[in-house]
Amino acid sequence: MTETALSASAEIQNKALVRNFSYINGKWCAAKSGETFNVTDPGTGGFLGDVASLSAAESALAVDAAQQAFANWSGLLPQERSVILRRWHDLLIEHKEDLARIMVFEQGKPLSEARGEINYAASFIEFYAEEAKRPNIEGVTSHLHGAEVEVWLEPVGVAALITPWNFPCAMLTRKAAAAMAVGCTVVAHPSGETPFSALALAELSERAGIPAGVFNVVTGQAATVVEPWTKDTRVRALSFTGSTGIGRLLYRQSADTVKKLVMELGGHAPVIVFKDADMKKAVDETIKAKFATSGQDCLGANRIFIERSIYAEFCEKFTEATKALTIGVGMDDCDIGPLMNEKAVQKQEEHVADALAKGAKLACGGKRHDLGPLFYEPTVLVDVPDDALILRDETFGPVAAILPFDAEDEVVARANDTEYGLVAYLHSADPRRIYRVSRALQFGMVAVNRTQVTGAPIPFGGTKQSGLGREGARLGMEEFTEIKYVCRDWA
Repeated sequence: MTETALSASAEIQNKALVRNFSYINGKWCAAKSGETFNVTDPGTGGFLGDVASLSAAESALAVDAAQQAFANWSGLLPQERSVILRRWHDLLIEHKEDLARIMVFEQGKPLSEARGEINYAASFIEFYAEEAKRPNIEGVTSHLHGAEVEVWLEPVGVAALITPWNFPCAMLTRKAAAAMAVGCTVVAHPSGETPFSALALAELSERAGIPAGVFNVVTGQAATVVEPWTKDTRVRALSFTGSTGIGRLLYRQSADTVKKLVMELGGHAPVIVFKDADMKKAVDETIKAKFATSGQDCLGANRIFIERSIYAEFCEKFTEATKALTIGVGMDDCDIGPLMNEKAVQKQEEHVADALAKGAKLACGGKRHDLGPLFYEPTVLVDVPDDALILRDETFGPVAAILPFDAEDEVVARANDTEYGLVAYLHSADPRRIYRVSRALQFGMVAVNRTQVTGAPIPFGGTKQSGLGREGARLGMEEFTEIKYVCRDWA
């Protein structure tokens, strides 16, 4: 490990967690060319460190290592893999404070949210450590005289994982723990904006005794690192979390090698609040749905539909609650931190300007905050017209768009009028309406009278352009398996 500004920080107790080389086959690897890229703190603009930027040939070495390690790792007893994964989980919990602080510095997330993400990340390892031990052979009633029939689930092989900057620990463990539990080996590429979190997980994986080659983390330019994996026939599965546009690109690049694909892509979540809903709870939960992770969340509320008879009251209370949100750098443990980059801030400005030009009203916010160039005020737009850009395009920031509706069928149709289908939020006290609307909404997940629905035991994922497959639950592990059917006579 070489010294970085991040590892030198007094906020990080265990300096060895701050790594700036890739981790391949149990070794820390600089780029042979010496090439690096800079990582900065979005809150202060301060330099955090240089991280190795590996070439395509070096990226392929990670696949070599994973392929070589696959036979031994998949050949372990499930109980043996479980013990190793459990040690990894325990180390995440032991070092939660340092891991959270690393995340705050490179991602800007408020400290309490970062601590919550480390717990969330660890929960996937714990869950899959247990799930690894479950039987994976299913007996099937035979359709042939004298034959016995079985269905086996076997690890697919090497799995490539591409993870985003908004949840740099949890998105990696959700994928890696599932793949590794079933016996796959992993090559992972973290976002270039938040590589230190993934490299810290690699450091802890080594301490946990995960064998060399089983868990590899390759840093560098995404196109350089990932494209060789999409073309490599030894990489049998690819799991990606990120934008729909990049997901489509990876889909095309993986077609020739016919990989198993798991993709958690963009979202455009509606919130629907009916007049019989608990007003206080609806406001509180919609604040959470909109402003968690400073709005930089694929589950973030993008379109807030309020029944007309309660529309004015909701807008007033929601605006008051938005004005009360605190803004600051992550270590201040505020409500709203910086956005990830200049492009993200420009998107907020574009969406707000477009909505106002088309007749929306600004209830609060609407501009950059004085704290720095990447801070944007929590913003509320009301009376947003249906043709506004914000109602078509994922905002991914702290701008809330509120608009009224008159009838149930109308609002369901408007909520479904999107190419995305990840999550929808529904507030009502009427059980019949809850059932009807939950069934009618074309989304992979529906949250009723609450915001938080995710967790290790549930199948996370969307419909339409929001992705393929599921993460979490047993289904998340099965995404990294192949089905083998055995029909047997005893000679």
